[in-house]
Amino acid sequence: MDLIVPTDRGLYCEAGDFHIDPWRPVGRAVITHGHADHARFGSDLYVCHRLTAPILRKRLGDVAIEMAEYGEILTRNGVELSLHPAGHVLGSAQARVASGGDVWVASGDYKVEADGVVAAFEPVRCRVFITESTFGLPIYRWRPQAEIAAAIDGWWRENAAAGRASVLYAYALGKAQRVLACVDAAIGPIVCHGAIEPINAIYREAGVALPPTRAVGEIADKREFGRALIVAPPSAAASGWLGRFGDYSDALASGWMQVRGNRRRRGLDRGFPLSDHADWPGLIAAIAATGAERVLATHGSVGALTRYLRETGVDARVLATAYGDEEEAAPGETAA
Repeated sequence: MDLIVPTDRGLYCEAGDFHIDPWRPVGRAVITHGHADHARFGSDLYVCHRLTAPILRKRLGDVAIEMAEYGEILTRNGVELSLHPAGHVLGSAQARVASGGDVWVASGDYKVEADGVVAAFEPVRCRVFITESTFGLPIYRWRPQAEIAAAIDGWWRENAAAGRASVLYAYALGKAQRVLACVDAAIGPIVCHGAIEPINAIYREAGVALPPTRAVGEIADKREFGRALIVAPPSAAASGWLGRFGDYSDALASGWMQVRGNRRRRGLDRGFPLSDHADWPGLIAAIAATGAERVLATHGSVGALTRYLRETGVDARVLATAYGDEEEAAPGETAA
């Protein structure tokens, strides 16, 4: 009998009577991280890492939450549940489920490059690994974060020298804070959209060092925008909100910017391929490190990944889910 099975409400562990990242309301929801496609409203109880709790409260309101630290074992009906770093966003975790000597791990979303902002990904040994596959194609191979940060700084400096605002679109939870932590704040003021500032506050409360940021309304002299880095969610693109900045150059920080055609289709001046998901080599390395004899791939390029794994002797299959990360939705879908 499988320890975790798909249902119409989400991934379900019957022995422990809990769901993992359910897409419909359930009694007990184990949440891997705070992005909206993995943490949805309506469940009776949410189980998550301690640092995910304030994100859930910000997004879902006054919900019932049971918190755990990384590696802490929660036992229910003889089933052991523990959370382990996924390296995706603040508090993100892989869910390890063990019962009767069998061990399954549901990865949630993860990246393998340590970003210096959130707890780095740690592989967890298991028999069955449920992995994301957002960028599960060989064309996706990330450059080191330091190189991408230098490219963002170079673009910002060039714009500032010309008196042109630098508008960088980045998902409000995770990507925006990662960008803020790695850019050179000496170049000019940093201004954040109203959807990003509250998440910045949660990161700072968790002890993450971010440079000073200001809300748009705090800038009295509009000439300051000409030197500023303005960080906004992708939903702000082509909106009236941008009109206050005068002349500006815009860019998107996303793994989809690895393919240049995606930048042109969005009408962006620049694209920076910075992703909070594992690239192709990262997926292959992470899966190998688990030692899993069976791999179930969810959301993304699942076909290519499972075919490759089967060719290497791994029992790999596609697992249908309702996930589709807001940040990394493919071009033409609901978000960037």
